[in-house]
Amino acid sequence: MYKITLRFCFVVAMLAFGAAATAQVSTPKYSNEFLNIGVGARALGMGNVQAAIADDATAGYWNPAGLLNLQYKYNIALMHSELFAGIAKNDYGSFAMPLDDKSALGVSVIRLGVDDIADTRRLQNEYGYIQYDSIRFFSVADYAMLVSYARRSNLIEGLQLGASAKLIYRNVGEFANAYGFGIDAGAQLKRGSWQFGVMAKDITTTFTAWTHNVEALEQAYQQTGNDLPESSAELTLPRLVLGAGKSFQINDKFSALIATDIDFTFDGKRNVLLKSDVVSVDPHVGVELAYANTVFVRGGLNNYQETKNFDGGMAKRMQPNFGVGFRTNGLNLDLALSRINGKEANAISSGGISSVIISFGYAFN
Repeated sequence: MYKITLRFCFVVAMLAFGAAATAQVSTPKYSNEFLNIGVGARALGMGNVQAAIADDATAGYWNPAGLLNLQYKYNIALMHSELFAGIAKNDYGSFAMPLDDKSALGVSVIRLGVDDIADTRRLQNEYGYIQYDSIRFFSVADYAMLVSYARRSNLIEGLQLGASAKLIYRNVGEFANAYGFGIDAGAQLKRGSWQFGVMAKDITTTFTAWTHNVEALEQAYQQTGNDLPESSAELTLPRLVLGAGKSFQINDKFSALIATDIDFTFDGKRNVLLKSDVVSVDPHVGVELAYANTVFVRGGLNNYQETKNFDGGMAKRMQPNFGVGFRTNGLNLDLALSRINGKEANAISSGGISSVIISFGYAFN
C-alpha cells in the first residue's frame, strides 16, 4: 500500500510539473494557507502549539516524527471545525499505526470548504425578468492528503525523524481547479521532562498548478471589465517551526505541560510580532493541565497582529484559545473554542467566538 501511494504521488507530481512548466509561476504570500489553520481540538485549544509535543494520529500533520509516540497499534483521529459562524467548515481525518518498534506510518485527509454559494449569473433572463429557479449553487473547497513516515534515529538516543508527502487539490466550482505536491520533514528530541521539535514545511517549495474554465468565467469577467485569468502555478515557500515543551508533575493527580512554537516564514513581511522583508517570526504558546491523565483543561495564545482602529490608532492583539478534553481506554474527546479580541468581534462571530472545534480520537490494539 505504501509503495502504491508513493507511485501515485510521483505521477501526480510529474503531471503538476508539466502544468507548471507552461504556466506563469509566482510565489504569493499565504499560498496554500488552508494547510496552516491547524487540526485537532487539543492543538487548536493550545494555540497551535504541537511541533515538540504531538503524540497521536494528528502528528502526521503537526510533526510526523511524533507518530513514534503512539501508545496503541491502531489510531484514528477525526475533527470537525466551523469557522465564521459556520460559513466555512474544516474537516480532518487520519489513521496511524506503528510498523515496528522503530518506525510508524500515518495517512491524513483535510478539507476546508465553503458550500452552497449562489451562482446568480443567469438570474435575469433575456427579457429582463428575474428567474429564481435559474440560481445554481457551487462549492469552493481545498483538499489535501498527507502520507507520513517516521523512524527512530540509531545515532542519537531519543531522536525521532519523520517526513510527509502531501497531495493538494483545490476547486472553485466549475470555474477553476488546481493540483499540487510537496514534502514536509520534522524531528523530535526528548531529554527528561523536556521535549524539543522542529518542523520544516514545504521544503520542496510546494507548487500548485491552476487551470481555469475560460468559458464559464467569460460572462462574469466581461461584466466586470477584468481580463480573463490564465493558467498559473503558485510556489509555497518553506516555513520553519521550532518547538519546545516541559512537563510538570504537580502531585499524584495533577500534571501540567507548557509548550511554545515559533514560526519562521520567508515569503515577505507578515503582520506578526517580528517582521522583515526576509523573515517573519510568529511565536505562540500553550498550556495543558491534566487530572489523572484523564481530564484536561487547555489554553493558548497565537495570531499576534497589529490592527488599525477607526480612530487611526494602532492596536496590538492576540487570539486566545480555550479547550477541554477527556481521555479513557484509548478514547479521546476534545472541544476547543477560538475567540477574537475586543472590537475584532463582530456580528457574524456571535459573542466573539470565531470557531468551534470538535475532535474525536480512538486508539486500540
